[in-house]
Amino acid sequence: MPPSFHRWLLAALLLAHLAAHAQQPGRRQAAAKTATSATLWLTTPDKSALFQRQAGLLRFGASTNNQPTIAVDDTKIFQEIDGFGYCLTGGSALLLHRMGAPERARLLQELFGTDGSNIGVSYLRLSIGASDLDERVFSYDDLPAGQTDPTLARFSLAPDREHLLPVLREILAIAPRLDIMASPWSPPAWMKTNENSKGGSLKPEFYDAYARYLVRYIQEMRAEGVRIDAITIQNEPLHPGNNPSLLMPAEQQAEFIKHSLGPAFRAEKLDTKIIAYDHNADRPDYPIAILNDQEARQYVDGSAFHLYAGSIEALSQVHDAHPDKNLYFTEQWIGAPGKFPTDLAWHTNNLIIGATRHWARTVLEWNLAADPQQNPHTPGGCTECLGALTLAGNTVTRNPAYYIIAHASKFVRPGSRRIASNGPQTLPNVAFRTPNGQTVLVVLNTAAQPQVFNLRFRGKAAGARLAGGAVGTFVW
Repeated sequence: MPPSFHRWLLAALLLAHLAAHAQQPGRRQAAAKTATSATLWLTTPDKSALFQRQAGLLRFGASTNNQPTIAVDDTKIFQEIDGFGYCLTGGSALLLHRMGAPERARLLQELFGTDGSNIGVSYLRLSIGASDLDERVFSYDDLPAGQTDPTLARFSLAPDREHLLPVLREILAIAPRLDIMASPWSPPAWMKTNENSKGGSLKPEFYDAYARYLVRYIQEMRAEGVRIDAITIQNEPLHPGNNPSLLMPAEQQAEFIKHSLGPAFRAEKLDTKIIAYDHNADRPDYPIAILNDQEARQYVDGSAFHLYAGSIEALSQVHDAHPDKNLYFTEQWIGAPGKFPTDLAWHTNNLIIGATRHWARTVLEWNLAADPQQNPHTPGGCTECLGALTLAGNTVTRNPAYYIIAHASKFVRPGSRRIASNGPQTLPNVAFRTPNGQTVLVVLNTAAQPQVFNLRFRGKAAGARLAGGAVGTFVW
Protein backbone atom coordinates (compact mmCIF):
# COMPACT_ATOMS: atom_id res chain seq x y z
CA MET A 1 0.00 0.00 0.00
CA PRO A 2 1.26 3.53 -0.68
CA PRO A 3 2.64 5.57 2.24
CA SER A 4 -0.19 8.06 1.84
CA PHE A 5 -2.70 5.33 2.70
CA HIS A 6 -0.83 4.50 5.92
CA ARG A 7 -0.81 8.18 6.86
CA TRP A 8 -4.54 8.40 6.18
CA LEU A 9 -5.25 5.27 8.26
CA LEU A 10 -3.21 6.53 11.22
CA ALA A 11 -4.96 9.89 11.07
CA ALA A 12 -8.39 8.23 10.97
CA LEU A 13 -7.56 6.04 13.97
CA LEU A 14 -6.29 9.05 15.91
CA LEU A 15 -9.44 11.04 15.15
CA ALA A 16 -11.63 8.12 16.25
CA HIS A 17 -9.68 7.84 19.50
CA LEU A 18 -10.02 11.56 20.22
CA ALA A 19 -13.72 11.52 19.40
CA ALA A 20 -14.32 8.65 21.82
CA HIS A 21 -12.58 10.52 24.62
CA ALA A 22 -14.38 13.76 23.83
CA GLN A 23 -17.69 12.02 24.51
CA GLN A 24 -16.59 11.08 28.03
CA PRO A 25 -14.33 13.87 29.34
CA GLY A 26 -12.19 13.21 32.38
CA ARG A 27 -11.82 9.76 33.91
CA ARG A 28 -12.77 6.78 31.76
CA GLN A 29 -16.05 5.05 32.67
CA ALA A 30 -16.98 1.40 32.56
CA ALA A 31 -20.26 0.29 31.04
CA ALA A 32 -23.15 0.28 33.50
CA LYS A 33 -23.73 -3.12 35.06
CA THR A 34 -26.93 -5.09 34.64
CA ALA A 35 -28.90 -4.75 37.87
CA THR A 36 -29.91 -7.90 39.72
CA SER A 37 -29.74 -6.59 43.30
CA ALA A 38 -28.95 -3.44 45.27
CA THR A 39 -27.43 -2.70 48.65
CA LEU A 40 -28.73 0.00 51.00
CA TRP A 41 -26.72 2.23 53.33
CA LEU A 42 -29.06 3.98 55.76
CA THR A 43 -29.14 6.93 58.15
CA THR A 44 -32.26 7.59 60.21
CA PRO A 45 -33.17 10.81 62.05
CA ASP A 46 -33.42 8.97 65.39
CA LYS A 47 -29.82 7.72 64.88
CA SER A 48 -30.88 4.07 65.10
CA ALA A 49 -28.88 3.69 61.86
CA LEU A 50 -25.91 5.94 61.15
CA PHE A 51 -24.65 5.29 57.63
CA GLN A 52 -25.02 1.55 58.15
CA ARG A 53 -25.21 -1.09 55.48
CA GLN A 54 -28.49 -2.92 55.81
CA ALA A 55 -28.70 -6.68 55.89
CA GLY A 56 -29.98 -8.40 52.78
CA LEU A 57 -30.30 -7.21 49.21
CA LEU A 58 -32.99 -5.47 47.21
CA ARG A 59 -33.79 -7.73 44.26
CA PHE A 60 -34.60 -6.36 40.79
CA GLY A 61 -37.30 -8.10 38.81
CA ALA A 62 -40.74 -7.65 37.29
CA SER A 63 -43.03 -5.41 39.32
CA THR A 64 -46.82 -5.31 39.26
CA ASN A 65 -47.51 -3.17 42.35
CA ASN A 66 -48.83 0.39 42.41
CA GLN A 67 -46.24 1.87 44.79
CA PRO A 68 -44.57 5.20 43.94
CA THR A 69 -41.54 4.71 41.69
CA ILE A 70 -38.14 6.35 41.34
CA ALA A 71 -37.02 5.76 37.77
CA VAL A 72 -33.30 5.94 36.98
CA ASP A 73 -32.33 6.52 33.34
CA ASP A 74 -28.64 6.02 32.56
CA THR A 75 -29.08 7.06 28.93
CA LYS A 76 -29.30 10.70 30.04
CA ILE A 77 -25.90 11.82 31.31
CA PHE A 78 -25.01 15.15 32.89
CA GLN A 79 -21.95 16.67 34.60
CA GLU A 80 -18.88 14.84 35.85
CA ILE A 81 -18.35 14.77 39.61
CA ASP A 82 -15.01 15.83 41.11
CA GLY A 83 -15.76 14.84 44.68
CA PHE A 84 -17.43 15.30 48.05
CA GLY A 85 -15.77 16.46 51.24
CA TYR A 86 -15.02 19.20 53.70
CA CYS A 87 -13.11 22.40 54.31
CA LEU A 88 -9.88 21.52 56.12
CA THR A 89 -9.54 24.74 58.10
CA GLY A 90 -6.38 25.61 59.97
CA GLY A 91 -8.26 24.91 63.20
CA SER A 92 -9.28 21.47 61.95
CA ALA A 93 -5.66 20.69 61.09
CA LEU A 94 -4.47 21.90 64.51
CA LEU A 95 -6.90 19.62 66.36
CA LEU A 96 -6.05 16.64 64.16
CA HIS A 97 -2.32 17.24 64.54
CA ARG A 98 -2.63 17.33 68.33
CA MET A 99 -4.23 13.89 68.44
CA GLY A 100 -2.08 10.91 69.26
CA ALA A 101 -0.42 9.52 66.13
CA PRO A 102 -2.20 6.11 66.21
CA GLU A 103 -5.61 7.70 66.86
CA ARG A 104 -5.11 10.26 64.08
CA ALA A 105 -3.99 7.56 61.66
CA ARG A 106 -7.15 5.54 62.33
CA LEU A 107 -9.39 8.58 61.95
CA LEU A 108 -7.77 9.74 58.71
CA GLN A 109 -8.07 6.21 57.31
CA GLU A 110 -11.77 6.25 58.20
CA LEU A 111 -12.24 9.59 56.49
CA PHE A 112 -10.15 9.15 53.36
CA GLY A 113 -9.94 5.39 52.86
CA THR A 114 -12.43 3.72 50.55
CA ASP A 115 -12.65 0.12 51.78
CA GLY A 116 -14.84 -1.37 54.50
CA SER A 117 -16.76 1.25 56.47
CA ASN A 118 -14.39 4.10 55.51
CA ILE A 119 -16.24 7.02 53.90
CA GLY A 120 -13.85 7.92 51.04
CA VAL A 121 -13.70 11.73 51.24
CA SER A 122 -12.36 12.77 47.84
CA TYR A 123 -12.18 16.58 47.90
CA LEU A 124 -10.88 19.19 50.38
CA ARG A 125 -10.90 22.97 50.47
CA LEU A 126 -8.09 24.87 52.20
CA SER A 127 -7.71 28.52 53.10
CA ILE A 128 -4.91 30.56 51.49
CA GLY A 129 -3.62 32.16 54.67
CA ALA A 130 -5.99 32.15 57.63
CA SER A 131 -9.73 31.59 57.52
CA ASP A 132 -11.92 32.68 60.41
CA LEU A 133 -11.51 29.16 61.81
CA ASP A 134 -7.80 29.52 62.48
CA GLU A 135 -6.61 30.32 65.99
CA ARG A 136 -5.10 33.59 64.71
CA VAL A 137 -5.16 35.83 61.64
CA PHE A 138 -2.19 35.56 59.28
CA SER A 139 -1.14 35.82 55.65
CA TYR A 140 2.06 34.54 54.06
CA ASP A 141 3.54 38.03 53.89
CA ASP A 142 2.68 39.94 57.05
CA LEU A 143 4.56 43.19 57.64
CA PRO A 144 4.66 45.99 60.21
CA ALA A 145 2.20 48.81 59.53
CA GLY A 146 3.36 51.12 56.75
CA GLN A 147 5.62 48.58 55.03
CA THR A 148 4.99 46.88 51.66
CA ASP A 149 6.60 43.96 49.84
CA PRO A 150 5.55 44.06 46.16
CA THR A 151 8.36 41.63 45.18
CA LEU A 152 7.16 39.15 47.87
CA ALA A 153 10.66 38.84 49.26
CA ARG A 154 9.21 37.90 52.66
CA PHE A 155 6.62 35.39 51.42
CA SER A 156 6.63 32.23 53.55
CA LEU A 157 4.36 29.22 54.05
CA ALA A 158 5.70 28.90 57.61
CA PRO A 159 2.25 29.22 59.26
CA ASP A 160 1.03 26.15 57.38
CA ARG A 161 4.08 24.05 58.20
CA GLU A 162 3.17 23.75 61.86
CA HIS A 163 -0.09 21.78 61.54
CA LEU A 164 -1.70 21.92 58.10
CA LEU A 165 1.05 20.50 55.91
CA PRO A 166 1.93 17.57 58.22
CA VAL A 167 -1.74 16.54 58.34
CA LEU A 168 -2.15 16.99 54.58
CA ARG A 169 0.82 14.72 53.91
CA GLU A 170 -0.75 11.99 56.02
CA ILE A 171 -4.04 12.42 54.15
CA LEU A 172 -2.35 12.29 50.75
CA ALA A 173 -0.52 9.11 51.74
CA ILE A 174 -3.97 7.52 52.13
CA ALA A 175 -5.65 9.28 49.17
CA PRO A 176 -2.97 10.41 46.69
CA ARG A 177 -5.58 11.34 44.05
CA LEU A 178 -7.49 13.65 46.40
CA ASP A 179 -8.38 16.97 44.76
CA ILE A 180 -7.69 20.16 46.72
CA MET A 181 -9.21 23.60 46.28
CA ALA A 182 -7.83 26.67 48.04
CA SER A 183 -9.54 29.99 48.82
CA PRO A 184 -8.21 33.24 50.30
CA TRP A 185 -10.14 35.04 53.03
CA SER A 186 -7.92 38.13 52.72
CA PRO A 187 -4.76 39.32 50.98
CA PRO A 188 -1.93 40.61 53.19
CA ALA A 189 -3.17 43.74 54.99
CA TRP A 190 -0.60 45.97 53.26
CA MET A 191 -2.30 45.26 49.92
CA LYS A 192 -5.68 46.54 51.15
CA THR A 193 -7.36 49.94 51.23
CA ASN A 194 -7.89 49.81 55.01
CA GLU A 195 -4.60 47.98 55.78
CA ASN A 196 -6.56 45.58 58.00
CA SER A 197 -7.32 41.86 57.86
CA LYS A 198 -11.06 42.59 58.12
CA GLY A 199 -12.88 44.27 55.25
CA GLY A 200 -11.34 46.78 52.86
CA SER A 201 -10.65 46.19 49.17
CA LEU A 202 -7.60 45.21 47.16
CA LYS A 203 -5.65 48.30 46.08
CA PRO A 204 -5.39 48.43 42.27
CA GLU A 205 -1.66 49.11 42.49
CA PHE A 206 -1.24 45.71 44.14
CA TYR A 207 -3.34 43.65 41.69
CA ASP A 208 -0.22 42.26 40.03
CA ALA A 209 1.55 41.64 43.35
CA TYR A 210 -1.49 39.75 44.65
CA ALA A 211 -1.64 37.67 41.48
CA ARG A 212 2.02 36.75 42.05
CA TYR A 213 1.16 35.97 45.70
CA LEU A 214 -1.44 33.42 44.60
CA VAL A 215 0.93 31.96 42.00
CA ARG A 216 3.64 31.70 44.64
CA TYR A 217 1.25 29.86 46.98
CA ILE A 218 0.46 27.26 44.33
CA GLN A 219 4.12 26.79 43.44
CA GLU A 220 5.32 26.49 47.02
CA MET A 221 2.53 24.11 47.99
CA ARG A 222 3.57 21.97 45.04
CA ALA A 223 7.13 22.02 46.37
CA GLU A 224 5.70 20.72 49.66
CA GLY A 225 4.06 17.81 47.83
CA VAL A 226 0.55 19.32 47.68
CA ARG A 227 -1.04 19.93 44.28
CA ILE A 228 -3.72 22.63 44.28
CA ASP A 229 -6.30 21.63 41.67
CA ALA A 230 -8.29 24.88 41.83
CA ILE A 231 -8.48 28.23 43.59
CA THR A 232 -11.40 30.52 44.15
CA ILE A 233 -10.37 34.17 43.94
CA GLN A 234 -12.04 35.30 47.16
CA ASN A 235 -14.11 33.58 49.83
CA GLU A 236 -17.43 35.42 50.18
CA PRO A 237 -16.40 38.55 48.26
CA LEU A 238 -19.61 40.38 49.28
CA HIS A 239 -19.13 39.76 53.03
CA PRO A 240 -16.44 42.13 54.35
CA GLY A 241 -17.54 41.77 57.98
CA ASN A 242 -15.74 38.50 58.73
CA ASN A 243 -12.21 38.32 60.13
CA PRO A 244 -10.34 37.92 57.83
CA SER A 245 -12.30 39.13 54.79
CA LEU A 246 -12.22 41.33 51.68
CA LEU A 247 -14.83 43.23 49.68
CA MET A 248 -14.46 42.44 45.98
CA PRO A 249 -17.45 43.34 43.76
CA ALA A 250 -17.88 41.57 40.44
CA GLU A 251 -16.38 44.35 38.33
CA GLN A 252 -13.23 44.36 40.49
CA GLN A 253 -12.95 40.58 40.32
CA ALA A 254 -13.25 40.69 36.54
CA GLU A 255 -10.54 43.36 36.31
CA PHE A 256 -8.25 41.37 38.60
CA ILE A 257 -8.77 38.19 36.56
CA LYS A 258 -8.26 39.57 33.09
CA HIS A 259 -5.41 41.98 33.75
CA SER A 260 -3.46 40.29 36.56
CA LEU A 261 -4.37 36.78 37.74
CA GLY A 262 -5.15 35.14 34.40
CA PRO A 263 -2.03 36.45 32.65
CA ALA A 264 0.11 35.48 35.68
CA PHE A 265 -1.21 31.90 35.62
CA ARG A 266 -0.65 31.73 31.88
CA ALA A 267 2.90 33.09 32.14
CA GLU A 268 3.79 30.46 34.78
CA LYS A 269 1.99 27.70 32.82
CA LEU A 270 -0.16 26.75 35.83
CA ASP A 271 -2.91 24.21 35.27
CA THR A 272 -4.68 25.15 38.52
CA LYS A 273 -8.27 26.16 37.76
CA ILE A 274 -9.47 29.71 38.46
CA ILE A 275 -12.99 29.73 39.92
CA ALA A 276 -15.03 32.91 40.33
CA TYR A 277 -17.46 34.18 42.99
CA ASP A 278 -17.54 31.63 45.92
CA HIS A 279 -20.52 33.16 47.71
CA ASN A 280 -24.28 32.78 48.15
CA ALA A 281 -26.82 31.59 45.61
CA ASP A 282 -28.84 34.81 45.91
CA ARG A 283 -26.43 36.57 43.53
CA PRO A 284 -26.11 34.52 40.34
CA ASP A 285 -25.65 37.85 38.56
CA TYR A 286 -22.13 38.11 40.04
CA PRO A 287 -20.58 35.09 38.28
CA ILE A 288 -22.67 35.70 35.16
CA ALA A 289 -21.23 39.22 34.90
CA ILE A 290 -17.69 37.85 35.05
CA LEU A 291 -18.41 35.11 32.53
CA ASN A 292 -20.04 37.67 30.23
CA ASP A 293 -16.71 39.50 30.13
CA GLN A 294 -14.95 38.02 27.10
CA GLU A 295 -11.49 38.93 28.35
CA ALA A 296 -12.01 37.53 31.85
CA ARG A 297 -13.90 34.34 30.94
CA GLN A 298 -11.00 32.86 28.97
CA TYR A 299 -9.17 32.32 32.27
CA VAL A 300 -12.14 31.11 34.34
CA ASP A 301 -13.09 27.45 34.74
CA GLY A 302 -16.41 28.22 36.45
CA SER A 303 -18.00 29.58 39.61
CA ALA A 304 -18.54 28.47 43.21
CA PHE A 305 -21.46 28.82 45.60
CA HIS A 306 -22.56 28.77 49.24
CA LEU A 307 -26.19 28.63 50.40
CA TYR A 308 -26.52 31.00 53.35
CA ALA A 309 -28.89 33.00 51.17
CA GLY A 310 -30.82 32.28 47.97
CA SER A 311 -32.04 29.03 46.47
CA ILE A 312 -29.97 26.14 45.16
CA GLU A 313 -31.92 26.34 41.88
CA ALA A 314 -29.99 29.54 41.09
CA LEU A 315 -26.97 27.43 40.13
CA SER A 316 -28.87 26.34 37.04
CA GLN A 317 -29.29 30.00 36.02
CA VAL A 318 -25.51 30.28 35.81
CA HIS A 319 -25.23 26.97 33.98
CA ASP A 320 -27.90 27.96 31.47
CA ALA A 321 -26.20 31.31 30.83
CA HIS A 322 -22.77 29.69 30.37
CA PRO A 323 -23.14 25.91 29.89
CA ASP A 324 -19.46 25.57 28.94
CA LYS A 325 -18.37 26.63 32.45
CA ASN A 326 -18.36 24.45 35.57
CA LEU A 327 -20.13 24.89 38.90
CA TYR A 328 -18.92 23.97 42.37
CA PHE A 329 -20.59 23.95 45.77
CA THR A 330 -17.86 24.87 48.24
CA GLU A 331 -19.24 25.62 51.72
CA GLN A 332 -22.17 25.23 54.09
CA TRP A 333 -22.05 25.35 57.86
CA ILE A 334 -24.12 23.60 60.54
CA GLY A 335 -24.79 25.70 63.63
CA ALA A 336 -23.83 24.19 66.97
CA PRO A 337 -25.08 22.19 68.75
CA GLY A 338 -26.87 20.92 65.64
CA LYS A 339 -30.31 19.35 65.19
CA PHE A 340 -29.65 15.96 63.68
CA PRO A 341 -33.02 15.25 61.97
CA THR A 342 -33.32 18.78 60.55
CA ASP A 343 -29.67 19.07 59.49
CA LEU A 344 -29.67 15.63 57.87
CA ALA A 345 -32.77 16.39 55.80
CA TRP A 346 -31.96 20.00 54.81
CA HIS A 347 -28.36 19.38 53.79
CA THR A 348 -29.12 16.15 51.93
CA ASN A 349 -32.01 17.76 50.07
CA ASN A 350 -30.29 21.05 49.20
CA LEU A 351 -26.66 20.00 48.80
CA ILE A 352 -26.14 16.30 48.04
CA ILE A 353 -29.29 16.18 45.92
CA GLY A 354 -30.01 19.83 45.09
CA ALA A 355 -26.53 21.10 44.25
CA THR A 356 -25.66 18.14 42.05
CA ARG A 357 -29.03 18.23 40.28
CA HIS A 358 -28.20 21.85 39.50
CA TRP A 359 -24.82 21.06 37.96
CA ALA A 360 -22.35 21.22 40.86
CA ARG A 361 -19.25 19.05 40.46
CA THR A 362 -18.42 19.20 44.17
CA VAL A 363 -20.31 19.37 47.45
CA LEU A 364 -18.25 20.50 50.44
CA GLU A 365 -19.45 20.98 53.99
CA TRP A 366 -17.75 23.60 56.15
CA ASN A 367 -15.21 22.86 58.83
CA LEU A 368 -14.03 19.30 59.15
CA ALA A 369 -13.35 19.53 62.88
CA ALA A 370 -13.76 21.76 65.95
CA ASP A 371 -13.39 21.20 69.68
CA PRO A 372 -16.39 20.90 72.07
CA GLN A 373 -16.56 24.70 72.42
CA GLN A 374 -16.41 25.22 68.58
CA ASN A 375 -12.83 26.46 68.82
CA PRO A 376 -10.45 27.54 67.45
CA HIS A 377 -11.53 30.68 65.64
CA THR A 378 -10.14 34.14 65.04
CA PRO A 379 -11.35 37.19 66.99
CA GLY A 380 -14.63 37.93 65.23
CA GLY A 381 -14.68 34.54 63.50
CA CYS A 382 -17.43 31.94 63.66
CA THR A 383 -18.22 30.92 67.24
CA GLU A 384 -20.99 28.41 66.44
CA CYS A 385 -19.62 26.38 63.53
CA LEU A 386 -20.17 22.71 64.33
CA GLY A 387 -17.49 20.54 62.77
CA ALA A 388 -18.26 17.35 60.93
CA LEU A 389 -16.20 15.98 63.83
CA THR A 390 -15.93 17.21 67.38
CA LEU A 391 -12.42 16.43 68.67
CA ALA A 392 -11.69 16.45 72.39
CA GLY A 393 -8.12 15.24 72.37
CA ASN A 394 -8.39 11.70 70.99
CA THR A 395 -12.15 11.47 71.57
CA VAL A 396 -14.11 11.73 68.31
CA THR A 397 -17.79 12.62 67.97
CA ARG A 398 -19.30 12.33 64.50
CA ASN A 399 -21.80 15.08 63.75
CA PRO A 400 -24.45 15.53 61.01
CA ALA A 401 -22.07 16.72 58.26
CA TYR A 402 -20.01 13.53 58.64
CA TYR A 403 -22.98 11.35 57.67
CA ILE A 404 -24.36 13.77 55.06
CA ILE A 405 -21.11 13.67 53.07
CA ALA A 406 -20.58 9.94 53.66
CA HIS A 407 -23.80 9.10 51.83
CA ALA A 408 -22.24 10.40 48.61
CA SER A 409 -18.46 10.33 49.06
CA LYS A 410 -18.07 6.60 49.65
CA PHE A 411 -19.78 5.56 46.43
CA VAL A 412 -19.87 8.55 44.05
CA ARG A 413 -16.18 8.49 43.26
CA PRO A 414 -14.36 11.17 41.25
CA GLY A 415 -15.16 10.75 37.57
CA SER A 416 -18.73 9.63 38.24
CA ARG A 417 -21.43 11.22 36.11
CA ARG A 418 -24.84 12.35 37.23
CA ILE A 419 -27.61 10.52 35.39
CA ALA A 420 -31.33 11.17 35.16
CA SER A 421 -33.78 10.13 37.87
CA ASN A 422 -37.27 11.14 38.90
CA GLY A 423 -39.85 10.24 41.49
CA PRO A 424 -42.51 11.64 43.85
CA GLN A 425 -41.88 14.99 45.54
CA THR A 426 -41.68 13.33 48.95
CA LEU A 427 -38.71 11.24 47.75
CA PRO A 428 -36.17 13.75 46.35
CA ASN A 429 -33.21 11.91 44.88
CA VAL A 430 -30.16 12.05 42.63
CA ALA A 431 -28.45 9.28 40.66
CA PHE A 432 -24.91 8.72 39.39
CA ARG A 433 -22.98 6.28 37.27
CA THR A 434 -19.52 5.55 38.69
CA PRO A 435 -16.30 4.95 36.73
CA ASN A 436 -16.51 1.22 37.52
CA GLY A 437 -20.04 0.97 36.11
CA GLN A 438 -22.07 1.00 39.33
CA THR A 439 -25.26 2.99 39.75
CA VAL A 440 -25.67 5.04 42.94
CA LEU A 441 -28.97 6.58 44.02
CA VAL A 442 -29.28 8.89 47.05
CA VAL A 443 -32.85 9.25 48.34
CA LEU A 444 -34.38 11.33 51.14
CA ASN A 445 -37.81 10.62 52.59
CA THR A 446 -39.16 14.09 53.40
CA ALA A 447 -42.39 12.66 54.85
CA ALA A 448 -42.83 12.09 58.56
CA GLN A 449 -44.05 8.54 58.01
CA PRO A 450 -42.28 5.60 56.32
CA GLN A 451 -42.58 5.31 52.54
CA VAL A 452 -42.56 2.14 50.47
CA PHE A 453 -41.55 2.62 46.84
CA ASN A 454 -39.93 1.04 43.79
CA LEU A 455 -36.54 1.62 42.21
CA ARG A 456 -36.87 1.17 38.45
CA PHE A 457 -33.84 0.67 36.21
CA ARG A 458 -33.71 -0.68 32.65
CA GLY A 459 -37.21 -2.12 32.81
CA LYS A 460 -36.80 -3.91 36.14
CA ALA A 461 -37.82 -2.83 39.62
CA ALA A 462 -36.80 -3.42 43.22
CA GLY A 463 -38.94 -2.70 46.27
CA ALA A 464 -37.54 -0.32 48.92
CA ARG A 465 -38.59 1.34 52.16
CA LEU A 466 -37.31 4.38 54.05
CA ALA A 467 -38.40 5.56 57.49
CA GLY A 468 -39.69 9.13 57.80
CA GLY A 469 -36.82 11.62 57.47
CA ALA A 470 -34.31 8.90 56.58
CA VAL A 471 -31.58 9.02 53.93
CA GLY A 472 -30.67 5.97 51.90
CA THR A 473 -27.88 5.36 49.42
CA PHE A 474 -28.76 2.50 47.07
CA VAL A 475 -25.92 0.90 45.09
CA TRP A 476 -26.18 -1.63 42.24
